[in-house]
Amino acid sequence: MHETITNPVIKDEVTFVQSAVTTNGRITTLQVKLMPGGGTPMHFHKHFSESFIVIEGELTITTRETSTRLSAGGKITVQKNEWHRFSNESMLPVVFTTVIIPGSAGFENSLRILYGLAKDGKTNEKGMPSNPLVLAVVAKISDMHPAGPRFIISTSIAIMNLLAGISGLRRKLLRRYC
Repeated sequence: MHETITNPVIKDEVTFVQSAVTTNGRITTLQVKLMPGGGTPMHFHKHFSESFIVIEGELTITTRETSTRLSAGGKITVQKNEWHRFSNESMLPVVFTTVIIPGSAGFENSLRILYGLAKDGKTNEKGMPSNPLVLAVVAKISDMHPAGPRFIISTSIAIMNLLAGISGLRRKLLRRYC
């Protein structure tokens, strides 16, 4: 049976089709319903590639070099360490599958935490955590690294993660939402 989570703030929906746990870490497969205007900031992953396959609607994938608009049946794979973002620039929801290889339980748990925080009213209007320590925990466990001046951003996230670990915040978030 598949687990589906919904973010009540931004109205996005994620269904866990295959998890890292059930595939022994081989793959994570998610079906995502992304509302108009939704998406992620430019980022990269150090430990996995990410493929996007559009089922319905239009999804824009932007990398450092290109911007590609995919419609139903369209597919693109972003490799490890490649800067990218995805967005729904249309007026209708887009439904797509994301395939992460190798699978990432941390990535899956980061979504559970983000959507759980939104349900608990602990995010802003864009669904992002109000607490910067929580944001650092989510970034770390999801292997989502902001693109840009790496040293400053990475150092700040590392320090906040250390504080989150010492304070027990990371453990508390995982226990409550995962």
